[in-house]
Amino acid sequence: MGGRRRFSPRVATGLSIALMTGVYVDPGALDRALRPAALTRANVPPAGVEASDSPLGMPPEVLDSDQYSLLASPDPQQSLLAFDPCRPIHYVVRGQSKLPGADSVVREAVAQISAATGLRFIDDGETDEKSSDRRRPYQADKYGERWAPVLIDWSSPEENPGLAGAVAGLGGGQPYKNVDSPWVYVSGQIELDTPQLAEIMLHSGGDSVVRSGITHELGHVLGLGHVNDPTQLMYGGLNSTISLGDGDRAGLARLGRGPCVPEL
Repeated sequence: MGGRRRFSPRVATGLSIALMTGVYVDPGALDRALRPAALTRANVPPAGVEASDSPLGMPPEVLDSDQYSLLASPDPQQSLLAFDPCRPIHYVVRGQSKLPGADSVVREAVAQISAATGLRFIDDGETDEKSSDRRRPYQADKYGERWAPVLIDWSSPEENPGLAGAVAGLGGGQPYKNVDSPWVYVSGQIELDTPQLAEIMLHSGGDSVVRSGITHELGHVLGLGHVNDPTQLMYGGLNSTISLGDGDRAGLARLGRGPCVPEL
């Protein structure tokens, strides 16, 4: 995954409650992903698992906007780093039973992102896998012979010191390539501060705030960076936006038009 980015506090309407989220990409993880020698039969799935001949969906037509940014590809010659639109993105959730309503806000956030990108998501249910900076994007013993699903982990600062203080979420994608393919995201993870978000969920409108934070993190997982426009959900500073803006939608639509990569 790749460099840490902070999502500055966003405030729910009528509440003096701040939700701070961010994205990180551990440099060590990115260094490992950049090594072609690491791509062996032992740590990648068989090529083309679940790959279709054409995209499974298409993003909607959206207003033209330049108020979005894309996370950089490991290859400076590759302008777009995205998930393969010709295969579904599986996801699993850990610990959502700790927080009443967690399943609903996750489903709603995923649905928003899916609609904005045209990418197809599949809910693989709950997992006991904990998030980790060293998470492997292929875990055949746990998830079968395909890329590991995106992990959404309802964690805590005790489990993950990166969630200490005001930070309520962290997230990022995991890119891979082989010799003849472009870089493409194959998995990713989101870590959420359950105690902090549980407190927000107690208030009227709190579920919308939490959903917007998860949507923001999913944007990072798919390849969106922060912007300087406070009307966008991917803004990195203080604002009260809890829904996708025109720039967010333009960026997500572009990410939904990534290349199909059946060779991975």
